[in-house]
Amino acid sequence: MKFAAQRVNCATLTVNGEPVSEIGRGLVVYLGVKAGDTERQAEKCADKIARLRIFEDGAGKMNLSVSEVGGEVLLVSQFTLYGDAARGNRPSFSEAERPERAQALYLYAADRLAALGVRVRRGVFGAHMTIAQQNDGPVTILYEA
Repeated sequence: MKFAAQRVNCATLTVNGEPVSEIGRGLVVYLGVKAGDTERQAEKCADKIARLRIFEDGAGKMNLSVSEVGGEVLLVSQFTLYGDAARGNRPSFSEAERPERAQALYLYAADRLAALGVRVRRGVFGAHMTIAQQNDGPVTILYEA
């Protein structure tokens, strides 16, 4: 399981032109589930997201977590994080988990984040989503469990 977390001032996720989720200051996290991933990887990712110190403190140093700044997380499932474009120009997604299992682990990670006290908004699993976000920094962190 891997994620790309981007620090944002705000973000809005829409499906079919209708707003579904919106956050202010916080993180937009794109979460990919690899074939064979377990709840343990989902827990590691959720724990890392909750504790990631990438917000600036009073001295301007990245030293605070999303919760410490009163921020939120927009968690978006993204199987394309496991796209392999090493050969040819059309990526292979053979490493991505089957949709049923991927959805279960995505929801598990979201629930784990909420249990850690993080305000979580979700995307719509399997839907074509449009995400407008205003990056802050920009700051993007990649992590794989």
